[in-house]
Amino acid sequence: MSSTAPFRFADDVRGDDRPARVSAPAPGAAVLEGGTRSSDVADIASPGFADAIARQLGLPRITLADLLAAKPLAEHFSRRFLREAMVFPFQSAPRTPCLAVADPRDTATARAAELVFGCPAATVVASAEDIATALNRLADDDEGPAGSEAAQPRLGEDDIESLRDLATGAPVVRAVNDLFEQAVELRASDIHVEAMRSGLAVRLRVDGLLKPVAEPPGVLPQAVISRIKIVAGLNIAERRLPQDGAARLRVGRFELDVRVAVMPTQHGESAVIRLLPKDRGLLSIERLGFASHDDRALRRVLALPHGMIVICGPTGSGKTTTLATALSILNEPTRKILTIEDPVEYEIPGINQSQVKPAIGLTFASALRSFVRQDPDVIMVGEIRDSETAHVAIHAALTGHLVLTTLHTENAAAAVPRLLDLGVEDFLLRSTLRAVIAQRLVRRLCERCKARRLLSADDLGADPRYAAVGFDAGDTVYEPTGCESCAGTGYRGRLGIFEILEVDQEIRSLVQGATDAAAIDRRAIRNGMTTMLDDGVAKSRAGATSVAEVLRVTTLR
Repeated sequence: MSSTAPFRFADDVRGDDRPARVSAPAPGAAVLEGGTRSSDVADIASPGFADAIARQLGLPRITLADLLAAKPLAEHFSRRFLREAMVFPFQSAPRTPCLAVADPRDTATARAAELVFGCPAATVVASAEDIATALNRLADDDEGPAGSEAAQPRLGEDDIESLRDLATGAPVVRAVNDLFEQAVELRASDIHVEAMRSGLAVRLRVDGLLKPVAEPPGVLPQAVISRIKIVAGLNIAERRLPQDGAARLRVGRFELDVRVAVMPTQHGESAVIRLLPKDRGLLSIERLGFASHDDRALRRVLALPHGMIVICGPTGSGKTTTLATALSILNEPTRKILTIEDPVEYEIPGINQSQVKPAIGLTFASALRSFVRQDPDVIMVGEIRDSETAHVAIHAALTGHLVLTTLHTENAAAAVPRLLDLGVEDFLLRSTLRAVIAQRLVRRLCERCKARRLLSADDLGADPRYAAVGFDAGDTVYEPTGCESCAGTGYRGRLGIFEILEVDQEIRSLVQGATDAAAIDRRAIRNGMTTMLDDGVAKSRAGATSVAEVLRVTTLR
């Protein structure tokens, strides 16, 4: 599914051309998009319908828990028949067959079961959703040990349809919608849905740290993963290979872009969902947290007419946000800006943005070759991952373009040997590299409850971290406390800590075949570069974060 086409949670939830059967919204149901509600998908598959028909016909009503606990008698029936008739045969007492049915008025199915059993079968009422769940659990049990290759074959057409029906049923749709709503309420950046032996484990990444939450109740793990796949436009029949997808959706009053990565694991499939709020305010340089001298350095290198600027850091360190903010500074009618990203996370009006599609040959390197024929002024490459992309980016910078890109390195100085390791010649790197920005994200102290205190000599002895980063007795420190506003963590939100390595003549002379990153780092510090650690300590002295948080993401040099 294209990330530009909004996904409607409630409309056409079956995911095919058949019309969805909807009823009136239930009171208190969450509004998700265009006034629709998460309960709109309730239909004859719902438990409420089963309760009503059982009362009307005077038949026993069986719950999902009892259905799953019963001994199945499905070996003499075809799975296609059971799914189409929506029945589940089981043994209710010793040698007594029983049929759980969604429609007790289907006498043909009851007669067929009587012929199979050789005697009449008792009839109980179950919701179609519960019967589908029981049939899918039965199929999972037949597959063999979890995690083996035989346990996750490519599904047949009947299995795909059954799984699709289960994943688009009201309970599963509501459970996934509730999960998105909870993530938005807690300001989570990622949702981790992980298949474990005991069921699903769900965790939300809030302010950079994972937080366990309750798994969706009353739904099968496979159904939840399948629903996430449907939202992201992925193939629900493929359970052996990783898949990546994206979608745009509305949760309450928030519009989100989501990236979904599904990975097969030992006990099923796990999904990681990246939530990207459509908040244009994020692209303000003031909100990134640059110190005044780093702010001036960033604007100085962005004013250069050509060359390459590299942003470094691990996954989740905010590199893409910094890149998008830099592009928003450069975004003027007099400049043509082209980007190639994987995927496009921030849509910026006035900029030509493209997304890589390796399946059709649109890679970073191939897009870059086309970009230079589009007469651009600024080129942004989402990430340099291989030698080919590195070489094309360097040559684009050589031919008079300003190239912005990212790289995975520990600090700014390490970008130089990393690019050399990718096969870039040292004389080309000396000619093109203009600056390297390294960054991390730290949690911001909660303004409502952060505690201020003066350090004593005993404090320095009890916690040597303060002395290690330059604190003395009598200095003021700020520490987390915890309140209702920050959910007891003492932190709310995040900010960046940065180091900007400007490549001057002295640094350029160190860029050689056997470049030592430590030597470049020492020379840059001597020339006035503020390290990420120093930037973090300065922000902890100002009360923006804590020393413990700075040392969580950086190391002493």
